[in-house]
Amino acid sequence: LLGATVTVAICSEFLVDSIEGVTEEYGLPGAFIGVILLPIVGNAAEHATAVTVAAKGKMDLALGVAVGSSTQIALLVVPFSVIVGWVFDVPMSLDFRIFDTAVMILSVFITHTTLQDGCSNWLEGCILVAIYILIAIICWYIPDEKEGHA
Repeated sequence: LLGATVTVAICSEFLVDSIEGVTEEYGLPGAFIGVILLPIVGNAAEHATAVTVAAKGKMDLALGVAVGSSTQIALLVVPFSVIVGWVFDVPMSLDFRIFDTAVMILSVFITHTTLQDGCSNWLEGCILVAIYILIAIICWYIPDEKEGHA
């Protein structure tokens, strides 16, 4: 387990270090990479687990994996990253842009309304996918902070 953790940490470091080069070489916006691509790549194992157990009819477990991961990131990893940033004198804060805050509130609201009745259908799935695509398109066109203040 320790070896796997170290290997994942090293791979993550290489992945994060390559972001700047990818944005410059391919013209991908930083917001798109951070909000869309990194979560897909970083949580691929969790996505596969959720889909596998959902296909077996164990929706409680699938929802627990999907929602639990998001909750863990929002309530533990982000604040912990800010505290570690302060310790190492890296400028980080929880002062998000209006768009980021709106997406977070929208995500919580839509997750709540989708899960509150305890069942789902194809229309709710299509709505969730459409909202994800809409957020991806907006992230593609949203200016980076460096460009926005210039």
